[in-house]
Amino acid sequence: MTTSFVRNIADIPWQEFPGHFGGALSKALVRPETCGSRHIDHRISCYQPMAHVAEHVHKVQEQVYHVLEGEGLLTLDDERRVMRRHDYVFVPPGVRHSFTNTGLTPLVFLVVTTPVEDNEAPL
Repeated sequence: MTTSFVRNIADIPWQEFPGHFGGALSKALVRPETCGSRHIDHRISCYQPMAHVAEHVHKVQEQVYHVLEGEGLLTLDDERRVMRRHDYVFVPPGVRHSFTNTGLTPLVFLVVTTPVEDNEAPL
């Protein structure tokens, strides 16, 4: 059973998840293994210049990317968009997407994904 908690981001280690390259690091803040979350994967990511997540498609997961600092190039199927501070995007299942830091400084953004695994049935 999960319980509420307050934690500091500094307590969570940086990781380079599969499909992420060149210093595309994330801190898994809310996930089943970090706090027992059943439906939410919430991360903060920091991509160094030229770091990226490879193009991919989710079967059932929905995602939100919310840029806090820096800028990067987001692809959504065949569309390319520059994302900057305070921009956010909703990515529904079935949309091919990737994100690359094309700026000169770190790209810092929040990622919220639900459900946690892409093989789960949607809520």
